[in-house]
Amino acid sequence: MSGVAAPERDDTRALTVVMHTAFFVLLSASVARYLARHAGGPHTPWVIALSGLLAVLYVLGPALGTRPTPRRLTWLGLVVAAWALLVVLAPSFAWCAVPLFYTGLRTLPPRAAIPLVALLTALAVAAQLSLAGWADPNVLLAPPAVAAVATTVFVVMQRQAARRDALIADLVRTRRELAATERREGTLAERERLAREIHDTLAQGLSSQRMLLQAADRLWDSAPGTARDHVRTAAAIAERSLAEARRFVHDLTPADLAEGGGLLRALHAVAERETTPGLTVRVHTEGSPPDPLPAPVESALLRIAQGALANVREHAGATTAALTLTCLDDQIVLDVTDDGRGFDPRAPAAAAPASGAGERGHGLPAIRARLRQLGGTLTIESAPGEGTALSAAIPLEPR
Repeated sequence: MSGVAAPERDDTRALTVVMHTAFFVLLSASVARYLARHAGGPHTPWVIALSGLLAVLYVLGPALGTRPTPRRLTWLGLVVAAWALLVVLAPSFAWCAVPLFYTGLRTLPPRAAIPLVALLTALAVAAQLSLAGWADPNVLLAPPAVAAVATTVFVVMQRQAARRDALIADLVRTRRELAATERREGTLAERERLAREIHDTLAQGLSSQRMLLQAADRLWDSAPGTARDHVRTAAAIAERSLAEARRFVHDLTPADLAEGGGLLRALHAVAERETTPGLTVRVHTEGSPPDPLPAPVESALLRIAQGALANVREHAGATTAALTLTCLDDQIVLDVTDDGRGFDPRAPAAAAPASGAGERGHGLPAIRARLRQLGGTLTIESAPGEGTALSAAIPLEPR
């Protein structure tokens, strides 16, 4: 808002310079006029002395500021008194009243400034009438009219400036509040994003390790070879989870994508890791994805595949699952299907097994949140005993 205040300060400074210049021009003209007509008069020394005093006092004014402090009010009283004495001795000095209007209006509040302007105007009219020698209507009406116009314009400008300052202050306060709100929302959004990333990687890896180690513990005596295989698989998952954790520290790009090869290779890597003796995961493609596919879309689809397969592994009891990537001109669709126990998507309580809500509650909500950020949609088709089909569609710019 400093850009708004700077022109206002420049305008005020320019008006002040004009008024100060006008005062000294009028004062000099009045002195010259008096000396030209009354150089040898008895009041000449007094007029010259008072003119010099008035000029000195006026010069000291800017150093006292514009606020109505005691020193500033005393200074204003001395200036008005010196000018009034000059008007009594030489009525031609009445023209200096106009700049004094401005000085009084800047120094005093309107309730005190208006009576001062009226007093200055009355002295100016009386001085001009003494010069005219008769009740000239122009002398009687013109100075009050000029004073009324000048006072009204100045007071209106002051009130407009006060309203503008209040508006600027309100806008600055609103902008600060908005910035604070945006920071809070950004923090919450980042926390939500990190929660999804952790759920789709580290939490799923830890869950898989726990299941494998529990299985290894049960088979340690009866089938030590199988138990060791489970332990080795758990170690491999731990290594992958460690890579994902290190990736968080850098740029949060999924490790499978960071290794290169694009989304298809990353999906095959996920399917290979999720394939176990009890679950077979296959990958299918229809069409070719755009090259390059936007990085946020690649990351979202890979995380969705990881989250959906984690739900299949932990809750569906399926023997086969499939990842199908369909690439169209205006959108890309990832379908995750399984032949597990299924559930009723319309029953809130039934959704808990599929989403892991009983323990974490971030499965399907995390997938929906990712799609919502990219303008995508999620469709779930399932029924008890008939498996589950999850379809995530993300729009793309037409090729």
